[in-house]
Amino acid sequence: MTQQPQQLDPARTAVLALHWQVNVIRPEGFFGPMLADPVARSGVVQRAATFHAKARGAGVRLVFTRFTVPADGGALVGNTGFMRAVAQAAESFRPDADGAALVPESGYDPDVDHVSDNQRLSALSSSELEPWLRERGIDTLLLTGVATNLVVEQTARAATDLGFHAYVVADCVAAADDATHAASLANLALATEGCVDAADALAALGARA
Repeated sequence: MTQQPQQLDPARTAVLALHWQVNVIRPEGFFGPMLADPVARSGVVQRAATFHAKARGAGVRLVFTRFTVPADGGALVGNTGFMRAVAQAAESFRPDADGAALVPESGYDPDVDHVSDNQRLSALSSSELEPWLRERGIDTLLLTGVATNLVVEQTARAATDLGFHAYVVADCVAAADDATHAASLANLALATEGCVDAADALAALGARA
């Protein structure tokens, strides 16, 4: 269930656009066999691109995050099966690898959007992102991305624990299957400020949906 947020101040709000990269979105990417087809069927990429553009037009900063693995491993820790699988395929996640690239169809604008790389499931863990947001007076986050139950949920929970007001833009996230997606959103509705539709988020920002 989504909610209508209170009025949001664009100057204090940022969109975290999570893992809109080749390895996650496209069939040739590392997670393509699991995610590319359901993502394509959901139409989430186009919806997110539209939301990103309108939020940017309302004066909101956009941060596109990438999961990358530098040559020295960065902050990657193989403490789950998921992370061990990524570590074994580290060459596909190098910052300059094709798979690490952000997909242009997500609405990424390299001239104005900030890019933040990380090696943890939460985009706010072991990266420069939290201080970057604090320095700009940002206290409210609108999350888009793939997958709902992985980077989106982990980042939303971490953001909440760090004191941010975190909203998940429910029609701009997707998972490998509908049941997992719905269960994750149900959890996030309780664990964060809530789940919102893109149109309602834009209205709260004073932007046209």
